[in-house]
Amino acid sequence: MLNKKREIAETRNRRPVDEGKSGVMALSKRRYPIGAELIGENETHFRVWAPKAHQLDLVIEDSAAKNAKRTFHSLEAEDGGYFSGIARVGAGACYRFRVNNAENFHPDPASRFQRDGPHGSSCVVDPTTFQWADAGWPGKKLKGQIIYEMHIGTFTKEGTWRAAAEQLAELARIGITVIEMMPIADFPGKFGWGYDGVDLFAPTRLYGRPDDLRAFVNHAHSLGLGVILDVVYNHFGPDGNYLGVYSDDYLTREKENDWGDSINFDGPNSGPVREFFITNGRYWIEEFHFDGFRFDATQSILDNSDEYIVGAIGRAARKAARACSILLFAENERQEAKLIRPRSEGGDDLDAVWNDDFHHSAAVALTQKREAYYTDYVGSPQEFISAAKYGYLFQGQPYVWQEAPRGTPTFGAPPEAFVAFIENHDQISNTARGERLRFQTSPGRYRAMTALLLLGPWTPLLFQGQEFGASTPFIFFTDTGDGPMREAIRRGRFEFLAQFPSLAAEDMQKQLPVPFDPEVFARSKLDFSERETNKHFYELHVDLLRLRREDSRFREQKPHGLDGAVLGPKSFVLRYFSEGSADDRLLVVNLGERQLLAPIAEPLLAPPLGSKWETLWSSESTRYGGSGVTTVATRDSWILPPEAAVALRPVPEKAPRRQPKRRKLG
Repeated sequence: MLNKKREIAETRNRRPVDEGKSGVMALSKRRYPIGAELIGENETHFRVWAPKAHQLDLVIEDSAAKNAKRTFHSLEAEDGGYFSGIARVGAGACYRFRVNNAENFHPDPASRFQRDGPHGSSCVVDPTTFQWADAGWPGKKLKGQIIYEMHIGTFTKEGTWRAAAEQLAELARIGITVIEMMPIADFPGKFGWGYDGVDLFAPTRLYGRPDDLRAFVNHAHSLGLGVILDVVYNHFGPDGNYLGVYSDDYLTREKENDWGDSINFDGPNSGPVREFFITNGRYWIEEFHFDGFRFDATQSILDNSDEYIVGAIGRAARKAARACSILLFAENERQEAKLIRPRSEGGDDLDAVWNDDFHHSAAVALTQKREAYYTDYVGSPQEFISAAKYGYLFQGQPYVWQEAPRGTPTFGAPPEAFVAFIENHDQISNTARGERLRFQTSPGRYRAMTALLLLGPWTPLLFQGQEFGASTPFIFFTDTGDGPMREAIRRGRFEFLAQFPSLAAEDMQKQLPVPFDPEVFARSKLDFSERETNKHFYELHVDLLRLRREDSRFREQKPHGLDGAVLGPKSFVLRYFSEGSADDRLLVVNLGERQLLAPIAEPLLAPPLGSKWETLWSSESTRYGGSGVTTVATRDSWILPPEAAVALRPVPEKAPRRQPKRRKLG
């Protein structure tokens, strides 16, 4: 029986929530302003924003079956379009809502778990029963991190949080420090990337139960690994989104993005919408102990409020983390540097941004293909030097592909504020068959580019399996929607890929993998036996991660800590400076043929006084499948091995410095 008058009991470990912009009085006895929360033994409080409702009923179901026994309880209307009340049910209870006595029932917009997917009933969850063991966990700060992007459904054959957790110790061993988990908000179907989530508070049932996710994060923390969550706050998926049943104000047709109507963060009745997303950010931090977020496609999160919603979510998340440090990243196609500026300077207080410029330059340098969004890149040595020094390459210059200026200035931003990668979920899948980059170039160039990625001053990111040269593809897959929707998704995907002339031909379009084919999903699953069969790739990454972690210069990420020089059409050097220059490092990268440097009219190649250069590491080691390490810096010349990267350090010069020959003048 529903008791509207009963005072909500204080529950353990729950803090008051702040008053949202909706104007509704803060609920001092609830943890969050929306959703179902246990408030006592066999007692749950429900609250939902439903301004379209004149009457809203809670429907308690004894099971998820169609013939389930149901009991109906009217919720009490509050100011601002909210409804709330208490029911005598506990954890595991199934429920839905009925709006205005309609025949159909709908899940909770803030459901904590959808056992049967977005079209089924919502479940009451007790977050306090899980026994956390990370009380002393300090969180993660940006400098020194190595990010590893993971899709839970394809990371292991089982595709579950439990199975993925079994691999965490190995990731920690090789030097990974932060897991970036691709989106997990529940979505329809049996598989998908997660970017079409519709239940933003409900970890998808495809990977396990909520406590399985908690166990994954808890285990990661025990190994020293942070876990950040990729969150999609720019759109909802096309199937299973019932928010429109409760309010027409979640979306706005006055603004459109790549997925249709935008989310209403600044229009009429946007206060509760902002509250919904800010609460979502707090929820993942507090109840699942995530170490931060990667905000997807922020260029499509449109908001002209005084406080940009991404910044507002981030600040609320930091407050929710209390003494733990969390990391906040953004993907932003427009390359808006304000995201990483402090709020006092008009920014949004995020830690870092994804640097597509680096990827695009690397892809062009490795494949020699310049089409679609690669048009404005040539993969030249200067592009890599500029990326190392300034982050973004485009900071307001004309951008031919979009026929408009691209980017804003990043001067003053620390080097670690730019996340660099040569593979991620998007870029692998934006090929005909989801092919890994190593298959599109030579082994030597790939090893050299991997060295640049992992020894550069930025924050490196690896995509799952990249560390052992996975041969498995990563293809766009989705089981979302019915027949017509599936066909629309397939057609839309193929039209997107048609921006690449090499994929636009009719015969090529016929060969493209169909997104809803289960085999496409199955083929994208990793095979961990390749850690052994591709051992030279694995050792390449393990050694580079160790070098970055242990070397005094490569781990430093010091602002203005390096400079670079072009050595040839496909070769360049980065010099990492130390105090007094006695402990400098060089990283020489040559993506072309063997090169002889004589004369050597480049100051960055000069050794510290009283020293000479010694090879510290080479991508041409036979350990990695190379032809063998050779001497690069001699007393008379430099010889750059073809398609290779070499790290050098200064050592004392034992032989006396050779005196110059006297030449007669005139």
